[in-house]
Amino acid sequence: MDVFLISVGAVALAEIGDKTQLLALVLAARYRAPIPIILGILVATTANHLAAAWVGVLAADFLSGDVLRWVIAASFIGMALWMLIPDKLDSGPRIGDKWGAFAATAISFFIVEIGDKTQIATVALAARYHAVLLVGAGTTVGLMLANVPVILAGKMVGNRLPLRLIHTISAVIFLVLGVAALIF
Repeated sequence: MDVFLISVGAVALAEIGDKTQLLALVLAARYRAPIPIILGILVATTANHLAAAWVGVLAADFLSGDVLRWVIAASFIGMALWMLIPDKLDSGPRIGDKWGAFAATAISFFIVEIGDKTQIATVALAARYHAVLLVGAGTTVGLMLANVPVILAGKMVGNRLPLRLIHTISAVIFLVLGVAALIF
């Protein structure tokens, strides 16, 4: 259960102000259909994060103990540094209206999440804890916790969050996970 909760917390904080959260806001404004958007994010994130967790466990099986420990520590410390760089959305979703809110969300979220902070965090967490389902479920829940309020409340919530403070707290959490990976 600790692995699940660590995964939820790390990704929920890391997701705040992330480009996928900005994408959720754009999709909510464009389609004004919160349920299909939420379900699209859930489907895309579940697929993406379970695959990322699986890759993390495979990497853990492939790498030796000391090498794995250093790779995981470097990943978490790199995430800590990356958290201090704010994201911005380059453009809105390019999937046509004919796809509908669900399909547009699922496809665009899956693609945007590739190589994203939360996907890399999922790989590192799964490698650290060797738990595909707990990490995949935890990071998916964390991403949903950060995005659903944005979809439901829109800009009103987004403009009031202290993003710099939240990114700093996230960076500290990833730094602590990186140091813990080196020590334990």
